[in-house]
Amino acid sequence: MTFGAKEQEARVTWMDCRLLLGSKSPRRRELLGQLGLPCRLVDIDVEETVDHGVEACRVAEVLSRKKAEGYSEPLDADEVLVTADTVVVHEEVVLGKPHSRDEALAMLRSLSGRVHQVYTGVTLRGSESTVSFTERCDVAFRKLREEEMEYYVDVYKPFDKAGAYGIQEWIGMVGIERIEGCFYNVMGLPVARLYKELERLVNGHGALVDQ
Repeated sequence: MTFGAKEQEARVTWMDCRLLLGSKSPRRRELLGQLGLPCRLVDIDVEETVDHGVEACRVAEVLSRKKAEGYSEPLDADEVLVTADTVVVHEEVVLGKPHSRDEALAMLRSLSGRVHQVYTGVTLRGSESTVSFTERCDVAFRKLREEEMEYYVDVYKPFDKAGAYGIQEWIGMVGIERIEGCFYNVMGLPVARLYKELERLVNGHGALVDQ
């Protein structure tokens, strides 16, 4: 079937979007690229804090929305800003990025032999509408030996990673027994859910569709 010019114009999809990624994470940029979504990096400078009383499971989404709201440039009709934040939660305590070797080891000890949660909050901001969501995973570590944790921290230096580990690195390969949820969510971006929500934003709200 051949579509006329007007019909083709109406069939705008996520492929017609221009994505702006408000994140310094090379993993998120890589995952978007693997999804077939090239993006342009933009700088967003906000204080990554949340109000007291925000539930641990909501922290990542609140931060992702705060980042999106911190982008002051106007968005064109075909642009979508993507912001995200990932937190590791153990026993309702949010584990952020470690600031030292000792802090990284303490985080890994707390996760060793236990199940914890990983929450990634994502905000998609278009020129006329904004969508935010949270994806959760349960991750189980086997009991880690002290020398394994020390080796990982000393060699991989996971000071830019929430919970002091990267699932795609050595510690994930040898230490994680099971995951319930999206593997890529633990890496920092739930790409399947993002793809679905981006399609909804583009086709459902009309901000990017010529009706």
